[in-house]
Amino acid sequence: MTSEHYFSARPASPEALRRVPVRLAGQDVEVVTAGGIFSPDGIDKGTRVLLDQAPPPPPEGTLLDLGCGWGPLALTLALRSPAAEVHAVDVNERALDLARRNATALGCPRLRVATPEQVDPGVRFDLIWSNPPIRVGKQALHELLLGWLPRLAGHERAAAYLVVQKNLGADSLHSWLTASLPEVMGPVRVTREGSSKGFRVLRVSRG
Repeated sequence: MTSEHYFSARPASPEALRRVPVRLAGQDVEVVTAGGIFSPDGIDKGTRVLLDQAPPPPPEGTLLDLGCGWGPLALTLALRSPAAEVHAVDVNERALDLARRNATALGCPRLRVATPEQVDPGVRFDLIWSNPPIRVGKQALHELLLGWLPRLAGHERAAAYLVVQKNLGADSLHSWLTASLPEVMGPVRVTREGSSKGFRVLRVSRG
């Protein structure tokens, strides 16, 4: 195993661009992926479970794909909700470049691709979708979630949906979120939205 991970800011491995047919938002499309990013061969199982299990996004509002990779979640949000402002966030600069290319190719002008530092800290999100980088390590994962989940908007419809593999700690993360988020968000509800193919979909909302 190399020391490089998909959450490296600047992958050192060859880019090796490839075109991959995928199905997003009910459409058969072609996207560009590359080496040195998460799931370069298409839509991974966890992301597919989230896409299948999460309810449809709102038609308008400010939406976030946290840890976007080449963009399957963000592109789906943008295609399903063209009037919404969609933010796609990742630390991997190669992944961000691919997400920008795919957004342009698929006609998603309201999809904003950025590093975490480039997102206005005052922005609040009506919906967050994420296949979080579990392998980054527990401490870094917790810091990531504690930094972004409190940015859910204050209304009752705002929610975050996280997909986590059961054998990589989905149930323990559920417990941790329930115990830790109130310290930074006030009252929250963490529920299991769905379960499929060894993955859990967790829903986080205020109240």
